[in-house]
Amino acid sequence: MSMLAVFVSIGHSQESETVVGLAIGNKAPELEFEDPNGKKIALSDLKGQMVLIDFWASWCGPCRKENPNVVKTYKTFKDEKFENAKGFTVYSVSLDKNKGSWQNAIMQDGLMWPYHVSDLKHWQSEGARIYRVRSIPTAYLIDGDGIIVGKGNSLRGGGLAALLNNLKE
Repeated sequence: MSMLAVFVSIGHSQESETVVGLAIGNKAPELEFEDPNGKKIALSDLKGQMVLIDFWASWCGPCRKENPNVVKTYKTFKDEKFENAKGFTVYSVSLDKNKGSWQNAIMQDGLMWPYHVSDLKHWQSEGARIYRVRSIPTAYLIDGDGIIVGKGNSLRGGGLAALLNNLKE
């Protein structure tokens, strides 16, 4: 093996050890919570898809105003192919504490994707703690390998659709 091959081999193995964190380029921390029917859904179950991790709540006015943008983007991109993912979905993490209010908001806002989860602990939500959520809506976009490719206010309004367009194959 040439010295160049050894160097490339060593460099590649170091690159594959991605840091778990909240910065763009980090591997998104794992989340696993129950949906409204009590079924546990892990973020890692969605591997291979482009995923918007969306922290929100039924009682949050700005969240409810953002939901139509998320619905429109979901409809537009759910079957698209991306550089590192096939399809787009949303992993909605609710900071609600009332299950009925949470379920009603999902129906009222037409949040048609299947991945709605919550531990019903309001601001004490384990997901909010892991992702250091201090206000909602808060969002992260991860690619098919679970790597954060977008986050924050840049994903609101038309920003999410614009980023997804840039990431298409």
